Amino acid sequence: MGNRGSGVRGVAARAGGWSARHRWAAVGIWVLFVVLAMGLGSAAGRLDVKESDQLSGETHTAAKIIEDAGIKEPASETVLVQSRDGSVRAGDAAFRAAVADVVKAVGATGRVTDVKSPYDTKTVSKDGRSALVQFDVRGDAESAGDRIEPVLKAVEGVQREHTSLRIEEIGGASMQKQYADAFGDDFQQAEYSAVPVALGILLIAFGALVAALLPVALAITAIMATMGLMGIVSHLQPMSDTANSVMLLVGMAVGVDYCLFYLRREREERAAGRDAATALRIAAATSGRAIVVSGVTVCVAMAGMLFTGIAEFEAMGLASLIVVAVAMVGSVTVLPALLSLLGERVEKGRLPFLRRRRATAGDQGSRFWTAVLRRVLARPVVSVVVAVGALLAVAAPALGMKTSQLTLDQEFGDSLPIVQTYNRVNDAFPGGSEPAQVIVSAKDIKAPEVRSALAAFKERAVSSGASRGPVDVKLYEDRNVAFVSVPLVGGSDFDRAGESLKKLRDEVRPATLGTVEGVRAPVTGQVAGSVDFNDQLLGSVVPVFAFVVVFAFLLMLLSFRSLTVAITSILLNLLSVGAAYGILVAVFQHGWGASLVGAQGVGAIVTWLPLFLFVILFGLSMDYHVFVVSRIREARLRGRSTKDAVQHGVVTTAGVVTSAAVIMVAVFAIFGTLSMQSMKQMGVGLAAAVLIDATVIRGVLLPAVMSLLGERNWYLPKWLHRLPDLTHDESPEAVAAPSAPPAPPAPPAPREGERLGV
Repeated sequence: MGNRGSGVRGVAARAGGWSARHRWAAVGIWVLFVVLAMGLGSAAGRLDVKESDQLSGETHTAAKIIEDAGIKEPASETVLVQSRDGSVRAGDAAFRAAVADVVKAVGATGRVTDVKSPYDTKTVSKDGRSALVQFDVRGDAESAGDRIEPVLKAVEGVQREHTSLRIEEIGGASMQKQYADAFGDDFQQAEYSAVPVALGILLIAFGALVAALLPVALAITAIMATMGLMGIVSHLQPMSDTANSVMLLVGMAVGVDYCLFYLRREREERAAGRDAATALRIAAATSGRAIVVSGVTVCVAMAGMLFTGIAEFEAMGLASLIVVAVAMVGSVTVLPALLSLLGERVEKGRLPFLRRRRATAGDQGSRFWTAVLRRVLARPVVSVVVAVGALLAVAAPALGMKTSQLTLDQEFGDSLPIVQTYNRVNDAFPGGSEPAQVIVSAKDIKAPEVRSALAAFKERAVSSGASRGPVDVKLYEDRNVAFVSVPLVGGSDFDRAGESLKKLRDEVRPATLGTVEGVRAPVTGQVAGSVDFNDQLLGSVVPVFAFVVVFAFLLMLLSFRSLTVAITSILLNLLSVGAAYGILVAVFQHGWGASLVGAQGVGAIVTWLPLFLFVILFGLSMDYHVFVVSRIREARLRGRSTKDAVQHGVVTTAGVVTSAAVIMVAVFAIFGTLSMQSMKQMGVGLAAAVLIDATVIRGVLLPAVMSLLGERNWYLPKWLHRLPDLTHDESPEAVAAPSAPPAPPAPPAPREGERLGV
């Protein structure tokens, strides 16, 4: 077989070679890049996603009307005054005295405005047991949670004076504060604990402090640089705190993994008797190339989020894409320089109780995986049937997946007192805690026909059964805008509230406000936002799936010059994603083993998670796949049979893949310990998928399938030979020093219609 690639050196090999020859320059450029990125990002400032850009549809239109009118709605708060046993009614003197005390106490704080008595607003429940005192918090709504504490204390004081009644506050500001107090440190603790967890696992994997610190240092500097770049990029694509958390999660995982792949290969070659320079060149040409292919594939997968049209997803996708690209570039540039500078000192700080036997040239890799592979390759058909059957069984519950926006009690359970208050308000005033908001815009909001249409809307909203009232209208006459607040029948039950919303949008609005020319009346609010989000997400599923799968297929095809490898890559990744979906549904929807992760009673998968998981998992799964298949291809190029190459590739990569997987699982599992059920679902789903991918998929199914396919693994139809050739010879002999052992004979030429290498 003619091997044109023997003289070709890939981008990673050239970058690694330059880095090793210009060590201080490479390190200096990287440090300068990180510092400049952080400095420019800090100077530019980060622009966050605006409310008007969050979604398309009516929610977007409503937010745009409010923004264009320059209206800044204050944070609204409500105090529930409720008889504990029903013995006191809203008309009783004791009840009225309590309401009067609440009005007086909150007004005396000086932090609120527009305090309304339930006797004026008619916000008394039908059974007479409950009433709502309503008011607004002074100042900016986004920071209202920082100023609400005196008001909460004032309400608590009234509660102590009226023990026969339940007096509790709820609203945007009080929710902000309770969430911040209860969960504000959750994300920070998770993010901070990811570093020591990763470091601890790397210490076990390498047994040396310096070697363990390198991957963590690379990941941290990549994350720091990305934070700065996010500030710059946010002026084109606004970012968010959620995008920042996802970036940290992905950055720590891939940053450590890429460095781990590179470092383990360099150490392996040195242990095989090669000098330091040759070992570094081999690591650059082999693991370096795998990192580039993997990194580009992960970036393509993350780019799939840009097709959702949802600002939060676009921010997460772009932030993840940037951190993967930065970690990839750092791995193939500054890492070779650091390894060249450190030399044998990379073994410094060895831990006596973790002293490991140094590998020799004759090592066959992991004993455990050697034993597993021996059995898998001895019976590949049985292995495929058993593994696929098991994964399909695990994935089966996903067929009944139910997605939903989680209600407050589903998201937080009973861990917050405010959740119980939320439920009590909804029971007494269905939909009152989160009413629909109709934002009415007209040329002249005071025009008689507009006033008449607003009155008709109020009446019909109740008579149609969409709301039980009271429907409140707030006019901004100088802006020609009106806010109509409509409590929806169904309350916190999103399915029933969704039906009420549909009736409001499709029946009530066209028959009233829709009859006046020039009037716009988009319906927004929590339920409307949820419906619009679901519709938009559903519409983006097909283009996102198609983009990620097609481009991942093309990258595998161009990188390995094999149609078979490209197809099996996609199928195996889809199988691991399906298994992750099945686990999510089994645990969080059906409750099987839910108590083990603190997820009792959720009953649904949060709406955004399936698409998010698909993109993240499809990208991260390629890490292991590219690394393992690259090693198999390398062994095949060196003259081994396909079966021997498969065994060699899987066994020799088992240690690094296992270490990388354990780090990813540990980092993701940290997020599975958070109190918010949506974050718990994300952490458990990611951790389970990576574990399945690194064991069942890469350790059993991949070798069994490749063994069965034999030489067909390298099949490339003649009509595809014209495709760009992104491969190069990865064999160590192609990059080794002249003193290195001579290369074995080249493998026999492939059959017609097949192609191996370049």
